[in-house]
Amino acid sequence: MANCGCNKEFSSDYILLKPEKLSFYELIRVLFPGDIEKRKFVDCQEGAESNFERRWVIFISILAQKFLQFVAKPLASFGSTFEMGLNLFSANGGFGMLLFNSLRGNIQWPDKTLPTFSSFNGHLDNRVELDKSIQPGDSKYYAALSMMSSKISYENKAFIETIVEDQWKMEFLGFFDFWNDYQDKATTQAFMLHDKNVNSDTIVVAFRGTETFDADAWCTDFDISWYEIPGVGKIHGGFMKALGLQKNKGWPKEIVQDDHTHSPVAYYAIREMLRKRLQANDQTKFVLTGHSLGAALAILFPAVLALHEETWMLERLRGVYTFGQPRVGDHKFGEFTSEHLRKHDIPYFRFVYGNDLVPRLPYDNKTLMFKHFGTCLYYNSFYEGKIVAEEPNKNYFSPLMAIPKTINAVWELIRSFIIGHSRGKEYKEGWFLRAFRVLGLIVPGVSAHGPQDYVNSTRLGSSALLIIPHHIPIQ
Repeated sequence: MANCGCNKEFSSDYILLKPEKLSFYELIRVLFPGDIEKRKFVDCQEGAESNFERRWVIFISILAQKFLQFVAKPLASFGSTFEMGLNLFSANGGFGMLLFNSLRGNIQWPDKTLPTFSSFNGHLDNRVELDKSIQPGDSKYYAALSMMSSKISYENKAFIETIVEDQWKMEFLGFFDFWNDYQDKATTQAFMLHDKNVNSDTIVVAFRGTETFDADAWCTDFDISWYEIPGVGKIHGGFMKALGLQKNKGWPKEIVQDDHTHSPVAYYAIREMLRKRLQANDQTKFVLTGHSLGAALAILFPAVLALHEETWMLERLRGVYTFGQPRVGDHKFGEFTSEHLRKHDIPYFRFVYGNDLVPRLPYDNKTLMFKHFGTCLYYNSFYEGKIVAEEPNKNYFSPLMAIPKTINAVWELIRSFIIGHSRGKEYKEGWFLRAFRVLGLIVPGVSAHGPQDYVNSTRLGSSALLIIPHHIPIQ
C-alpha cells in the first residue's frame, strides 16, 4: 500500500491517486490485473476492488493529471498571453482601432490588476449588471444574484470590487486566494459580498470555478480520489482538498491558521468570517454559490458545517444555488446533506443548462458511485425550465445522443445570431462567444458549460420554479 504522507484516520475507506509517483511503465500496468493497493501511485486499503472498469477510470484520471502537470506552465503562459490579447483588442476598441492606435503610437495597454481587465469568461459574456426587472422579494432574486456573483468570481479583485460596490451598490467583503494543503499552493478562490438592499440582508459567498488555463484547477476536477467519512459518505477527494481538507488532520472542527506560513484554507477562513458577520446582526443570513468547480465547493461547504454540528450557522443559511455543478459524492453523502438541508429548511437549487458536460460527471455508475441530489432545475436551449430528478442523458457519453446533441449545438450557434433581436439587446452575443459555440459542434456540451447560458436561464426562466423548494429523492 502506497503512503501519501498524510493521516487518514478520519476516513473509514479511501482511494487516493498520486500521479507524481507514476512512471510510464506503471501507467501501462494500471490496465492489467494486480493488487492495486501495492502500486506506488495508489493509496488504498488492502483488498480494494480492482475490476477493469475501475482500473480504466484510474488510468484516465492519472493520465489527465500527469499531462496537466506537464503542461501547467506553458498552459498558464499561453492563457496569460491569450487573455492579454483579448484585453488589448477590447481596450483599443477592436482590431481596426488597435491598428489605428498603433499607427498613432497611442496603443492602450491592458493591466491585469485593473478593474478594466477581463477574464476569458468575461469576454465570452461581458454582462456585469444585475437584471433590474428582478428585485429583492422576487423568487428569482437570489438565483440571479448568485449566478452573476459566480460569473464575476472569475475576474480579478479590482474588477469584482468595482462591480459589487459601484454597479450593484453592495458591500464588498473581500476576494481571497485559499491554500490547498495537497497542492501546496493557493489554488482556491472565492469572494464575499453583503447585500443590504431593501428586503435583503444577505452575505453571498461565491466560489470561483475552473479557469480555462489553470492546470491546478483541472487537476482538482480530474482527481477522482475519494474518502469515506463515517456517517457522511464517500466524497470526491479533489473537491475536499480544494475546500480545505487538512493533510494530517482531515476535517477537525477547529484549526489554528498561521498566516505567516501560507494563506488560510477556504472552509475555515470563510466560516470564521461568516461567524463574525452573522453574530453582529441576528437578521443577517448567507447564500452559497458557484459555477463548475465552484458549485461543487458551494454544496460541500454546508455538508462540512453539518459534520461539525454548526447548527446555528445552518439556520442562517438562506440557500445554496449551484450552476453547472459536477457530482460531489455518493448516495450516502447525498442523503446526509439533504437531511440537514431539510432539517433547517435550506433550499438547494442545482441549475443545469442543456447538454452541459460537467453536471454529467463524474459518472453515476457502479464503478464511480457518484450521485446528484437536491432540486435540479433543467433548462433547454429555449431557456424553458422544469424540475427533474436528474438531467437527461445523465452520463453524457451516449452514442444514441450524439446526433441530437450536435443538432442542438447547431441551433445554439444559429441562436447566437438572433437572440439579440428576439430577447433584447442585453442578450446579444459577440464574435468571441460565437466562436466558442463552434467548439460545441465538435464537442457538444463544452460551450454549454459557459456562464452565459446560466445567466440567461436565471433571467428568462420561470419564477415559479423557485417559489417552493422541491425535495427530490436521490436517484
